[in-house]
This record gives sequence, structure tokens and C-alpha cells, in this order.
Amino acid sequence: MRPFGVRRRLTVGVPTLAAVLALGGYGPCPSRPEGTAAASQGARRLPERQAVAPLRTQVLQHLPHDPRAFTEGLEMAHGMLYEGTGGLAHGDSAVTAGPVGRPPVHRAELPPPLFGEGITVLGRTLWQLTWRDGVAVERDARTLAERRRVTYTGEGWGLCHRRRDGRLVMSDGSDRLAFRDPSTFAVTGTVAVTEHGRPVTGLNELECVDGDTVYANIVGTGRLVRIDGATGAVTGSVDASQLLTPAESREAGELNGVAAVPGTDQFLLTGKRWPKMFRVRFVDVGLRLGSPEGGSRLPRVDTRVGWARRGGGRRHDGSAGRSGSYSPCQDGLAA
Repeated sequence: MRPFGVRRRLTVGVPTLAAVLALGGYGPCPSRPEGTAAASQGARRLPERQAVAPLRTQVLQHLPHDPRAFTEGLEMAHGMLYEGTGGLAHGDSAVTAGPVGRPPVHRAELPPPLFGEGITVLGRTLWQLTWRDGVAVERDARTLAERRRVTYTGEGWGLCHRRRDGRLVMSDGSDRLAFRDPSTFAVTGTVAVTEHGRPVTGLNELECVDGDTVYANIVGTGRLVRIDGATGAVTGSVDASQLLTPAESREAGELNGVAAVPGTDQFLLTGKRWPKMFRVRFVDVGLRLGSPEGGSRLPRVDTRVGWARRGGGRRHDGSAGRSGSYSPCQDGLAA
């Protein structure tokens, strides 16, 4: 994710609402998944709790982003925004840290030919992947000083860690997520990611949130998927393809940075050489902002000013408060 055009562009599109509703089994509450041709031929049918919720981005704020940064990883921790970048030229591959919306105050570079990839911050430790070099760099999260390097097999793409046990979660561009020990970097398990029973390839930048939930952007698309890390099932699909204007898109690369904002149901999104970063909330496509139905559930936000006030909202895993897994029936969105 490397220089533009290095990888074959995957033909993974954002599913239409009609298709998602049909496959996911949304309908009168309670509902059961509709039968499909694939199901009739013996394909495994997902239980309703694994139905794929169609989501879109509600933009809360525009923030500046370095248009020279070839973003490969993004994460918030310790009140700072950490960003990992890649590239083969001197200074391209680096890790930076600083307040959100301001120039970074710390920067550490990887010497060529190392190509920087995903990052995650676990306590006082920051892990940084490399693309095809088979090297992970452990750094001091406060100073970004390098502590040591460990080796691994295969490519490194995205990285995050589960909040409940600190286990690292890593992608390599395939349909699998690998779980790694945060001390030794040894693989402790893997899970195959599926959407309606079919493999989801091109898993790239990762963000671990509540419980076992993992968000991943799909390479070559403007789509993110919400994954149940315990089963590998995709539970939500986010259309983030319209964040940049057509003119901005011509100068920029793909979406490749997602960071959960701690203590909220919001995220920061950016991409390779994007001129902007967006503070967003993921909203069900059935929720019409400004309507009597939608207006009562989301706070009004002026995108020209500072952070949005926190209100209701859902947790990062898509559930509503403590009521468990999110269902459209909870919000009355399923007719």
C-alpha cells in the first residue's frame, strides 16, 4: 500500500441497501434471514445476530492532515494521535505523535528499505509493522524511541490490539486475521473473515474497539467492515467513499486510516495523502438525519467548530448502550 498501483485493485464494492437487507434478513421484527440461491445450494446461512448492518459516515468535524503522509496506520492513545506512514524514499516511513488537528510533536523514521505499515499503542509500547520486510518494531509510546525488532513470516498490513486482553490483531491483505502475543509477537491463533459466508479479502488497516470488535478497511475501496473478532463474521459495512470531493480524490490515495476516539462512539478517518481528516460517527443508513425519527437520536453538529458534544449514541461495537448486540429493531428502523 505502497506506491500507487503496486497492488491489484480489488473489485469489492459497497453493497446496495436492497441487497444488504435481503441478505441480512432485515424485515418485520422479529425476522429470519431470507433464503437465497446460495443457501439453497448448501451454503452456510448466517444467524440473524450476524446480519450485516449497512452504515454510512456522519461527518462531525473536518481536521487538517498532512497531504504528503502515505498513511498506513492511525490510532488514538494517551491523548495523542499516532500515525504510521509508508514509502521507500528517505523519511517516508515513519511514526508520528501529537495532539489531534495539530502538527506532531514526536517523529521517528524507519530507514530504507524498510516500508512502514500498521501501528498500535498498548500501554507504554507502540508496535510498528513493515510491509514485506518481516520486521516489527517495538517503540516507547511516549518518545517513539526504538526498543527492539522482532521478525515474523509473511506481509504486514494492519495492526491493533484487543482492549480486554491486549492480544495483538494483525492483517496481511488476505481474508484472515492473526492474533499475536503482545510480548513475543508469536501467533496464538487466526480467524477467517466472512461476509454472508463468503471470504472477505483485502483486509488492511485495523482498529480494535469494544470487546472483540475489529474495524478494517478493504484495500482499493472506500469501504470499512465491522468484524466480530471471535467468529470472523462481518456485522456491519460502512460506506466512506464520499468523504473527499472529486477534486481532492484525484490528488489523494485510498482510505487507509481509522482510529476510535476514546470514550465516544466516534472515529477519525483519513487516507494516503489525504488533505483532510474526518471526525465521524457510523450511522445506520435507515436513519435520516434531520428527520423526526433521526433528529431525536443524534446531536446537532456544526462541522465548522470544535468537537461535537457527546450524547446518546452507540458504542464502537455498534451496540446500543448495555443492551447487547445492535439490531435495527432496537431503533425501530426495521419496518
